[in-house]
Amino acid sequence: QVQLVESGGGLVQAGSSLRLSCAASGRTFSSNAMGWFRQAPGKEREFVAAISWSGGSTSYADSVKGRFTISRDNAKNTVTLQMNSLKPEDTAVYYCARGRGPIILGGFGSWGQGTQVTVSS
Repeated sequence: QVQLVESGGGLVQAGSSLRLSCAASGRTFSSNAMGWFRQAPGKEREFVAAISWSGGSTSYADSVKGRFTISRDNAKNTVTLQMNSLKPEDTAVYYCARGRGPIILGGFGSWGQGTQVTVSS
């Protein structure tokens, strides 16, 4: 059973930066793509960013492209989301997700508990 634990959320002002981290348990971390999703109040969960098993391929939602960067450290079983130039519309609970396979297009099947990010204007 894979466990994903997010950290790094908080309350910041617009224009600030935050770095989210996700620590994963399990020996197969380096074999799977990883991703970040978010859910704002009253809205459905949406894709934010994803990274392939090796880190060689990444994907971003248009709304965060150029501001957010996803990366992973397979030696430490961690994936991070660096968020710059935050906007109030980035306010949401952010979830770490484990891919069903090594590539991003394989979908995601395991989720963390989430970490709250609140951006004030």
